[in-house]
Amino acid sequence: MTRRLQDEIKQSRPFASLEEEVTLGLARTADAMARASEDVLRGSGLTATQYNVLRILRGAGSAGLSCGEVASRMITRDPDLTRLLDRLEARSLVMRARDGEDRRVVTSRITDRGLALLAELDEPVQRQHRKSLGHLGEDRLRTLAQLLDEARSVT
Repeated sequence: MTRRLQDEIKQSRPFASLEEEVTLGLARTADAMARASEDVLRGSGLTATQYNVLRILRGAGSAGLSCGEVASRMITRDPDLTRLLDRLEARSLVMRARDGEDRRVVTSRITDRGLALLAELDEPVQRQHRKSLGHLGEDRLRTLAQLLDEARSVT
């Protein structure tokens, strides 16, 4: 692995292990990519987490999902998903309703307004993904995806 990360974070001593270097490299890369995504989302008034919830609900279709099911599909964990859904509901991007059979279950669904916002963001978000990773090429991206899957499988 190149020593570029060491230079970026101005670390003069070697990393304690290759695993530490890769872990820090992943964190640094994830942060850079998250900042680029935030730049794309800024005009929409959405955070990356809110965008993720809207994508999840779009994928669920008209059936919607319970809060617990949304949480299980999140890319990054949010300790207060209920409050996040409150904010999306206040903007009329999602709607929530109690289940007719089990009143404890609240189902969230994306609204037409939420779908329209996502449709506006689809191309700019994809363009940012291509800008961030497209230079790696398909074969290297498949390898990277596989390596990341393997790394997550033991955590």
